[in-house]
Amino acid sequence: WVPNHTGWDHTWLKTNPEFYTKNAKGEITDPLNEDGIPVGWADVADLNYDSSGLRIEMTNDMLYWLQNEEVDGFRCDVAGSVPTDFWQEAIPKLRAQKDVFMLAEAWEPELLKAGLFDVAYGWDRHHTLNKMAEGVAAAKKWDENYAKDTARYEANDILMTFVTNHDENSWNGTIKERMGDASEVLTVLSYLVPGMPLIYSGQEYGLNHRLKFFEKDMIPHSKGKEWNLLKSLGKLKKTNSALHGGKNPAAYIRLNTKKEVLAFVRKNESDEVVFVANLSKGAVKGVFGVEGVYKDYVTGEKIKLSNSEPLDLDAWGYKILIKE
Repeated sequence: WVPNHTGWDHTWLKTNPEFYTKNAKGEITDPLNEDGIPVGWADVADLNYDSSGLRIEMTNDMLYWLQNEEVDGFRCDVAGSVPTDFWQEAIPKLRAQKDVFMLAEAWEPELLKAGLFDVAYGWDRHHTLNKMAEGVAAAKKWDENYAKDTARYEANDILMTFVTNHDENSWNGTIKERMGDASEVLTVLSYLVPGMPLIYSGQEYGLNHRLKFFEKDMIPHSKGKEWNLLKSLGKLKKTNSALHGGKNPAAYIRLNTKKEVLAFVRKNESDEVVFVANLSKGAVKGVFGVEGVYKDYVTGEKIKLSNSEPLDLDAWGYKILIKE
């Protein structure tokens, strides 16, 4: 759902020009920054939420899809660019109709408060993953971002962790272009940390080209290693309560490691999952203070962990270990 702007051929430009932002000459404009400089989205016209009529129409249009088309939720484009008080007005009316799922393509913590959006995009988290792929102090970068998120979001807020989306793919590059050999381990990380993972626009098919943004383009449909990886990760996240999220997420316990290694435990009652990853371009031995017998989720073999027997980890190697 795109509440912030419309195309230049939208009927409202003729029927309801008062719904739009105008410049000093009274001309409808594309989206602007607070200083009046264009954001750079010249292909769209900016909606103005000072208009009470727009607020009523936007809410009614969203209600239409719930009431008549059996939609059960919305992914709201650049939700943070729409005034929060609009969401405070509109979302309770949507929830009064049915149990809707609300996803904000935005990071602002206020959008997750008081029954507004269920999940927000972890934009900083995503940018951190891109930086981690450089292989320099990657574990430290993750820890710093996770601490920042812990400080600014409430304990039961849900963030979406993603390695790609349409903007990233088209403008900044494919997963492989941006993350190279780190692609797989960072994808796995997106499933094992607290929050919700995202599968987007051909990621499941190993999309290896930048999709054209303003023209028709094709996503491949051949199932390969990416499909099998995401299927396996999805099964684990759904069936093992140590990876549960929602408003009662499983615990996340960071383990002490060498600087190249990221390791943590996820726990929920009797379930426990240990993740250990070498986030560097060279092989390392992983020591992280966990002892016991675990099953390697990928290979199925049993592994006895102890500080006296460190794990050998190849460059960008990882282990998903399930407590036996």
